[in-house]
Amino acid sequence: MLRIWGRLSSINVQKVVWCARELHLDHERIDIGNQQGELDTEAYIRLNPNRLIPVIEDFRDTDVAGEPFVLWESNAIVRYLCARYGEGTLWPSDVKERASADRWMDWQTTAFSPAMVSAFLQMVRVPAEKRDEAMIAKSCERTEPLAAMLDKALASREFIGGDRFTMADIALACAAHRWMGTPVPHAPRPNLQRWLDDMRARPAATGILILPLR
Repeated sequence: MLRIWGRLSSINVQKVVWCARELHLDHERIDIGNQQGELDTEAYIRLNPNRLIPVIEDFRDTDVAGEPFVLWESNAIVRYLCARYGEGTLWPSDVKERASADRWMDWQTTAFSPAMVSAFLQMVRVPAEKRDEAMIAKSCERTEPLAAMLDKALASREFIGGDRFTMADIALACAAHRWMGTPVPHAPRPNLQRWLDDMRARPAATGILILPLR
């Protein structure tokens, strides 16, 4: 089986759980992080010295001593699961198609999510009386052009990688769901919204891509 460590309100845990469901992998999730704590225990630090979530333990893939394969970093986990258990589907066999999926996953983690994080945290997790309006405005100013770029890319394709659902849709939809659900003004993004609605309708995304954010 697969063990996933992390609270489901975390965008990075959402990616991994959704991926495991799409691949029909039996798994359990340990609810830690944020209010649940437990990231500073000696046992958890052995799994992830960064003291962050998520972490997986893959008991299907053990070493000679019978120890499960341990991996942290959400997009690395998604790539591993798709390569190990979804080759030819979520993990495209065509090298160019796979490179395109990798590109969008890297864009999500290096550009899209970093741009939106301040607006999300301020509007969703910081009490109204303590919010930094300048920080929110700057975050929105950075993120909206990226949302426009994503909307344009989705104008001519059903999925972000082309004609079929891949690992890139998982990583990117979790981020897009967070941005579109953050209570700040958004310009109309019909292509992004159509794709995001389709992602939310996938059975494996049930209970993951839900509103309101928390």
